Amino acid sequence: MKRIRAMALGCLCACTICAGLDAQLRTRVQATGFNSPTAFVPDPADSGVQFVVQQDGRIRTVRGGTTLATDLLDVRGDIVSGGEQGLLGLAFPPDAASGRLFVNFTDRAGNTVVARFRRSSDPVVADRTSRFDLRWGGAAGPAYIVQPFANHNGGNLVFGPDGYLYIGLGDGGAGDDPGHRAQSRSELLGKMLRVDVAVPDTDPIGYRIPPDNPFIAAGARPEIWAFGLRNPWRYSFDDPLRGGTGALVIGDVGQNRWEEVDYEPANRSGRNYGWRNREGAHDNVTSLPPAYEPLIGPIHEYDHTVGQSITGGYVYRGSALGSAFQGRYFFADFIQGRVWSLGLTIDPGTREARAGNLVEHTAELGGFSTLGNVSSFAVDASGELYIVSYSRGVILRLLGPPAAPTAPAGLRIIHP
Repeated sequence: MKRIRAMALGCLCACTICAGLDAQLRTRVQATGFNSPTAFVPDPADSGVQFVVQQDGRIRTVRGGTTLATDLLDVRGDIVSGGEQGLLGLAFPPDAASGRLFVNFTDRAGNTVVARFRRSSDPVVADRTSRFDLRWGGAAGPAYIVQPFANHNGGNLVFGPDGYLYIGLGDGGAGDDPGHRAQSRSELLGKMLRVDVAVPDTDPIGYRIPPDNPFIAAGARPEIWAFGLRNPWRYSFDDPLRGGTGALVIGDVGQNRWEEVDYEPANRSGRNYGWRNREGAHDNVTSLPPAYEPLIGPIHEYDHTVGQSITGGYVYRGSALGSAFQGRYFFADFIQGRVWSLGLTIDPGTREARAGNLVEHTAELGGFSTLGNVSSFAVDASGELYIVSYSRGVILRLLGPPAAPTAPAGLRIIHP
């Protein structure tokens, strides 16, 4: 363990800055004036529009850099907000013509709700009367997922390249997962869920189980895609439409010692990431066995001398940062306001990733005074990367080095 710890800390030292990647990045304010933003989501139907999710229950609309007076959605009266609770996620399905949007929030009782809305006749305003809360466990099941404690709610919503909705749920809270829920086959908590929400409005549940979900016939909840997550605050797919692998990359928040990045090759279902039996790559609470083995270790981890709460990001597939950043995974630490990128080497046979070549970008991006507490990342239709500053209420766009000035043409020597 000491050797693993030393390796992890060594990777995070300033000496890991690599030629061609240091002092290359800048930020530009994309939008500002938000209250505890938790996500920044581009409008798939209009590249000039973005939505800022606020923890307090509002989804603000930004058009051409200006924040509109009217919200996309306001659910402040339906939620409890503060700490790790509130409005936590927003996703649009691949079929933008459906007019649907999905949100994740904690209701007045503190339970997780995944709700569907439709846009109104004004495409940047949702129709509140269209609300439908997904029901868990059949038409007679509850329209919420019970959260026994106030923390570890997860909250992210992402549509995968397969068109299905991925819902990352924390373990239900407290410390060390006292109910061993992340390893329970009968619990949705502590899991990655995968559901097909392309159902008619009249469907009484709001989703179907994809036929290739891994636990349909295994005595577990059929919505489950993967086990053993503590609090997958942010996760994303390496976009295959932009040359990515289609892998799912998860930033899973640790307990007292280790923060981790988990990597799942495309369509590699049924994994167990190990919590609570493991935290990162290390034994944690082992008094009860895991649901099944093997336990899949992270591709990267860092301990709490470095940061205390990971914010998962994206594998970069844009062009503005330069070719040296292609295929690198960007992530942050919420508490410390630190930002890194990580190189990924993909095994062509197994499609597994090996992480290395870690570079910290915090200082060149302006440090904590610019970044604040980083709650989320985002990418736009061009694959360009954004940072959400929770404490500053600012959305920042990442930029590459400024272009060199163009040399003047047509110069000639004039003799006196």
